[in-house]
Amino acid sequence: MKILLWFSSILLLCNIAVGQSFELSPVQDSYKGLIGETVKAPLRIKNTTEKSITLYIKKVNTEIGSTQKNYFCLDNACMDQRGEDFSLKLEPGQTINSLLVALESGLVAGESNVHYVIYNKANPTDQAELDLSFRVEEKPEKESIYNSRNVQLHDVYPNPVNDYAFVEYKILNDKIKARIVIHNILGTVISEYALPTIETKIKIHTEELNSGIYFYTLYIDNDGVMTRKLIVKN
Repeated sequence: MKILLWFSSILLLCNIAVGQSFELSPVQDSYKGLIGETVKAPLRIKNTTEKSITLYIKKVNTEIGSTQKNYFCLDNACMDQRGEDFSLKLEPGQTINSLLVALESGLVAGESNVHYVIYNKANPTDQAELDLSFRVEEKPEKESIYNSRNVQLHDVYPNPVNDYAFVEYKILNDKIKARIVIHNILGTVISEYALPTIETKIKIHTEELNSGIYFYTLYIDNDGVMTRKLIVKN
């Protein structure tokens, strides 16, 4: 009987020793983004013990393109992961919600895969595995909102806008003068932006504008040829 109790106690201690000290919440199977974007996968890790633990996140296998980069972001700060391990300290019962795995999608469409092992520094057998898949797609072709023998113009983006937006264009006749004029709902001019022949994109600043509805008009020489709505949310 004593031997049986002793053996049961040993098994209980072993179970406690190998019990997982952290909890990794499920993530999506895959994440999508466009060429040139940074795709981010959120991770949620909880310390399920009553003592501090240090976790290592080890990258054990990657299948990413030559123009892509893979790294971690924590509390909006992204870190250049030169090594293969990333360390993370959690206080008793603490849950980390601000950890992201980021992939700079590079220049080519396709699928990228990263495999991680997360383990407790004090007990490397206390671990979990994580597989992330990133699908990178081609950027959709932008439709022109104005086409003539002189100018091609795409819609402003983003719209609604917070601090600034962009307008892409192409001047087909270098003898004309084109510009974008921003005005409010009463027609008062707020700002003007020339469209140089040698450029293809301008940046519209809206950080000092009040939230509301504005308009932008394309002028060719001195004629307004097209007007579109611009929504500002500051």
